[in-house]
Amino acid sequence: MDIIELLKALILGFVEGMTEFAPVSSTGHMIIVDDMWLKTEEFLGMYPANTFKIVVQLGSILAVVVVMWKRMLNLVGLYKIDGQSKSVKGHFNLLHVIVGMLPAVILGFAFKDFIDDHLFKVEHVIYALVAGALLMIAADKLAPKRPKVDSLDKISYGLAFKVGLVQCLSLWPGFSRSGATISGGVLFGMSHRVAADFTFIMAVPIMAGASLVSVLKNWDTLSMDYFGFYVVGFISSFIFALLSIKFFLALISKVKLMPFAIYRIVLAAVLAVIIFM
Repeated sequence: MDIIELLKALILGFVEGMTEFAPVSSTGHMIIVDDMWLKTEEFLGMYPANTFKIVVQLGSILAVVVVMWKRMLNLVGLYKIDGQSKSVKGHFNLLHVIVGMLPAVILGFAFKDFIDDHLFKVEHVIYALVAGALLMIAADKLAPKRPKVDSLDKISYGLAFKVGLVQCLSLWPGFSRSGATISGGVLFGMSHRVAADFTFIMAVPIMAGASLVSVLKNWDTLSMDYFGFYVVGFISSFIFALLSIKFFLALISKVKLMPFAIYRIVLAAVLAVIIFM
């Protein structure tokens, strides 16, 4: 693998890692990269590109596990946080995550073929970027000054389910899973930081499941012809996702969602000019 190929893998890992957990839609960005670069025969072609996308997403999954490992163990009662008992009863646990996941998992399986066949296009990403931005702006404007839910342990099962319903919007490529769930959490009374923590924890099983489905779906066409390229992409995605998560969690309580909403609208405008004009 020459230096140019190395740089390409680094750039693509950067795109996945930096956008996976920020409310800007990693799927939307990867579709843009996919259509305009990754799947072209001059680059990887379709089948190696599919393998690469699975690999870089695994790098992002590992990053959030590294950052949130204490909470991950706490979910099943294997780690105590802030004087909690070892029992999962009475505090945020695995059942909250399952309840929050259910709506998107059910709808995702029900409409997967339709989404894959009709919505994974740059023009649909443009509309989703704008729609997601409007929801984020609404969440910031309508957020209570003193959120009732200022820690994960105050999340009820009902609240987890309601946020999970809002997460269904992220099935629209370009909308953003974190953008939808953080906005939903804030609108339902969570602080921005708690909504972000809940989003990242819930992302691990969802992303892992999506990766498994992709592996099974593409099993016959998975290609190892670009093994070195995949390794560099995985490492790049992991490192940049790690930095992105830590930066975002430190920033979200201060700047809220507005800067990300503005970025989404600007990106949508640029893409609209490129695609439609």
